[in-house]
Amino acid sequence: MAGILDSVDQRTQLVGENRLEILMFRLFGRQLFAINVFKVQEVLQLPKLTLMPHRHPFVCGVVNLRGQTLPVIDLSQAIGMRPLVPNENSTIIVTEYNRSVQAFLVGGVDRIVNLNWEAIMPPPGSAGREHYLTAISKVDDQLVEIIDVEKVLAEIVPYNAKVSKDKLEDPVLERARGREVLLVDDSKVALAQLRDTLSQLGLIIHTASDGLKGLTMLRKWADEGKSMTDKLLMVFTDAEMPEMDGYRLTTEIRNDPRLRELYVVLHTSLSGSFNESMVKKVGCDNFLSKFQPDKLVDVVRECILR
Repeated sequence: MAGILDSVDQRTQLVGENRLEILMFRLFGRQLFAINVFKVQEVLQLPKLTLMPHRHPFVCGVVNLRGQTLPVIDLSQAIGMRPLVPNENSTIIVTEYNRSVQAFLVGGVDRIVNLNWEAIMPPPGSAGREHYLTAISKVDDQLVEIIDVEKVLAEIVPYNAKVSKDKLEDPVLERARGREVLLVDDSKVALAQLRDTLSQLGLIIHTASDGLKGLTMLRKWADEGKSMTDKLLMVFTDAEMPEMDGYRLTTEIRNDPRLRELYVVLHTSLSGSFNESMVKKVGCDNFLSKFQPDKLVDVVRECILR
């Protein structure tokens, strides 16, 4: 699907516009699901599938794609629905998350839609497959469920939040103990990883599940007369979130005289080469791919020493 690749090439046009492009697909029946186009490398017919002994129940097998061996994950089974049966007509979506590439087996791809983040809402509850959603939206009056791929992947390969001993023994990090940080992310898995890692430094942690909630918290503290750089050591924000994305959140922080000196880190599963250029555009102080505990501590150290 060349249209997907063309869309990815044009991704920079969406940055700071609080917009998201999603790739919609089906698993079973008429229900539409979606993931962020930015994380899609390609969509193709399932190549020859090789089964592996002792594989995770959600992994159908592996495929060889231009010399790269990729796991094929049954996305339907991974979110609690009945398994898909792979065959020569099956479709896979090849994605990159957190510096790893994998393929998701789906029932069929629908199309790409460009949405405003304000039209994307948090899931209504925590029961059933909603546990695996980060957001919902409507396209042509049909409900679209946006999948928390980070949660799916973390259940197959659990994340590591442990900081290495030599990092924790750095005397500079003593200056972080007792300081406060704000974590903004719509993925419960990503928030848990951040919390688990940063708590090892003795930091006091506040969380928000989207950019608008994060901005509301910051403005509330500022309205109370608090010096924000005294209040918070730093802010970590995901890029893609319902209602307000991390790029717009950073822009709003930089446009508010009471907030603009805050140290803001873009903490995301999107590809590094893309985000490093976008960090400069919206005014973040640093960028970090998710699920790297030692590098997360390095970023805290950089903030302390700035």
